[in-house]
Amino acid sequence: MIKNCDRITIGETLSDNQQLGLELVSKFSGGRDVVFAVDLTQSVSLDEEGRVRLTQIVQDSLNKGDRVYIVPFSSQVNPTNPDINPISMENAIIFANPKEDIERIIEQIPLSANLNEKNTDIHQAEHFIYQNLAHINQKRLCENQPIKHQSVVWLTDAPLKTEAGITSDVWVETPYNSPYRNSNSPESLDRANWLNHLPLNSRSKNISNYQLTVVDIKPTVQEFCTPAPGGKETCVVNSYIASQLWLPTTILSLIILSLLGGGIFWWRYINSISKPLKLSIEINNNDDKEIKYLKNQNSLAIGEDIECFGGEIRGYLKREGNKLFIEPNNTLPIIYRGRELRQKQLIEGNIIRLNLPYNDRDFEIKIIVSKN
Repeated sequence: MIKNCDRITIGETLSDNQQLGLELVSKFSGGRDVVFAVDLTQSVSLDEEGRVRLTQIVQDSLNKGDRVYIVPFSSQVNPTNPDINPISMENAIIFANPKEDIERIIEQIPLSANLNEKNTDIHQAEHFIYQNLAHINQKRLCENQPIKHQSVVWLTDAPLKTEAGITSDVWVETPYNSPYRNSNSPESLDRANWLNHLPLNSRSKNISNYQLTVVDIKPTVQEFCTPAPGGKETCVVNSYIASQLWLPTTILSLIILSLLGGGIFWWRYINSISKPLKLSIEINNNDDKEIKYLKNQNSLAIGEDIECFGGEIRGYLKREGNKLFIEPNNTLPIIYRGRELRQKQLIEGNIIRLNLPYNDRDFEIKIIVSKN
């Protein structure tokens, strides 16, 4: 894997298969990156409804394994030059214990406006948050760790995802000296490229004088394919997906094979027990044979369905699935393999030899069992 992930640039467009592979990597690993981006300026000033909705998001939508990042912003609180980067894996709040972590997260989200804050540079905030989220997943790729779904919860009255270069007509609060006012500045162009490149899906809800907007980002990384000697090409993402998915894919394949094998076994079993067994009955070594059929969960009475001396039913030849049993009545004897049966006996093999003596006379029968 690539070891240098200090800087991140926009890569090449991912194929459909690569996007599917990254989605599977994220699904198998679980957890998301969730950013709460809160505008600190007085124009937002969260009211009671906003607090309720924000608390609701924290309580009801976060799942175990999510990593939470709190990013307050304005022009004075500059998210691109903090002493500590709020969007880094080291500074995430890992959502593990719902009761304790919900309180920790809500305590760190600024629910009140700062009267000293004004002039929100919304382009700067977007650029910082989306690029740093992309950097987190790219770092995971470099370190061969599972990437994640990502989301940003915006609370601001500033317009999101506008064109490069932002005039006072669009947003009056952008500081006059902000490089984002110039549509051709490196900062503006880079922000626009990230917004256009990342798979963003947003939903908004108007609350008083601002909006609560949730932007979901599908799991993605930056691909770089380079020509290699021998007419080959070396890429980053394919080998990463293979390394991440080989174990779950192997396990899934084994499960599928087991289910398939089990399905075939049960199909054969059900098919076999649905067919009646054919019984060819030979009495006292006589060449004449009587044919009987025995269905599953049925029985033949020895002394009636299978004739012998004595005029009484001595027991039953029973079928349970693909197994045959002899269950004696303990009236007249049934001799099997040289001993008299006193209790239910499993029959082994496809040839059954029974001696059914009566008045000191032997009465031998031979039953050949076969599938119909």
